[in-house]
Amino acid sequence: MAVVRETAAITAYRTGDFATALRELRTYRRIAGKNDQLPMMVDCERGLGRPERALELGRSIDRAALDTAVQVELAIAMSGARLDLGNPTAALGELEIPQLDPTTAYSWSPALYSAYAATLEELGRQDEADEWWARVDRAAAALAEVADENAWETVDVVEEEVEGHDERGSDEPDEPSADELGAPEHGADGLDDTDQLGGDDPDDDLGEIDDDNPRDIDGSAAG
Repeated sequence: MAVVRETAAITAYRTGDFATALRELRTYRRIAGKNDQLPMMVDCERGLGRPERALELGRSIDRAALDTAVQVELAIAMSGARLDLGNPTAALGELEIPQLDPTTAYSWSPALYSAYAATLEELGRQDEADEWWARVDRAAAALAEVADENAWETVDVVEEEVEGHDERGSDEPDEPSADELGAPEHGADGLDDTDQLGGDDPDDDLGEIDDDNPRDIDGSAAG
């Protein structure tokens, strides 16, 4: 898979194994059909002591087709190859791209400003280099401030009571009804609850017996 090759390449590059990194990046490029790791490939050629091949590789594609961040990374790598060949003037020219804007800071601005300042020092233009080093600090501070502001973004969580639920916890089940359990409305012997539990005395239905006016069981007055 492309992502496996890319990960292996980045790991090798960070450990200084440029030959392995370049081999893995070539495979990644072939599988993914993307040029987003071209700057690292150029830098690997530099690491292997082949600045001419690095420049040739960097010129092999249309830079306008690359994402802006990749264009900047490629410019820095190409500038380094020019420095490897002892040509700081050409190295400075590689960095003079539209993204070299001191008025606006992007994620790639500190690295681009740093490369430009270092190349100015190579040319003996220290005053200009100092100005760009100061811009590096300002850009980094501005980006850090934006990152801090984004880190404090919050999301309000609104809890809504679900209709049909009482105050008991959602994990506590409702008591099942007799219909849900499939139980009969009466007890097992067909009696209701009061019959089974020995509830009201049957004599209560006959009313209170009046000794002065006795009645027969059928309710008629005694003679």
